[in-house]
Amino acid sequence: MKNKKHRGILGRLQRTPKWEKEEFTEIEYEPTTVKELLTEMKDISELIIDLAYSAVLFDNQEIAEEVKYLEVRMDKLNYDIRIMAMLAARTKEDAEQLAGILQVAEAAESISNTAGDIVKLLSKSKTGQVLPKILKQAEEQLFRIKVSSSSNACTKTIGELRVETETGMRIIAIRRGECWIYNPQSDTKIIADDWLITRGTDEGFKELSKFLHGKLEVLE
Repeated sequence: MKNKKHRGILGRLQRTPKWEKEEFTEIEYEPTTVKELLTEMKDISELIIDLAYSAVLFDNQEIAEEVKYLEVRMDKLNYDIRIMAMLAARTKEDAEQLAGILQVAEAAESISNTAGDIVKLLSKSKTGQVLPKILKQAEEQLFRIKVSSSSNACTKTIGELRVETETGMRIIAIRRGECWIYNPQSDTKIIADDWLITRGTDEGFKELSKFLHGKLEVLE
């Protein structure tokens, strides 16, 4: 088997494959480090719940499909970390240390499975009508904002704009055409017609929305 460089799926523009195809693709072990695996699993577990609630809140099947893809991705990461643990355990002491890591990995996978259960609510019409009303009562809410070509945000990075510092809003994902950027980083550029999925307060949303629609020159 040829070694492959492990590539995370967070923070980069990508056209994610259909989750059904990924689910039935043969799992191939990719040598990497425990730190890389656990970091990606942690990041996915934080992101996937927000996306799951977004899918229900916005009644959006496309976001639901992304949640299902991330759930499959988590399964594969958990497989990699179990293989790595079996290969690394040489003594009883090694096994005891690795057992703790496996427990963390299993907990992260449980979170992703829960997110998968949440998006299944989209097919239940009665629940689908009630849940968005409940979610809107939360202190922090989820919002979608489209970037206008007249906004000064265009071609600038999230770090340059200081979005979270100035508004308290966290950008958890960007939909760009047919592609996604999960968990965008400070060096991720925002361009016209991006759809941002954000989390924060109503007040922060209003300010960010005005800025991204070109009604404010800068974030203050």
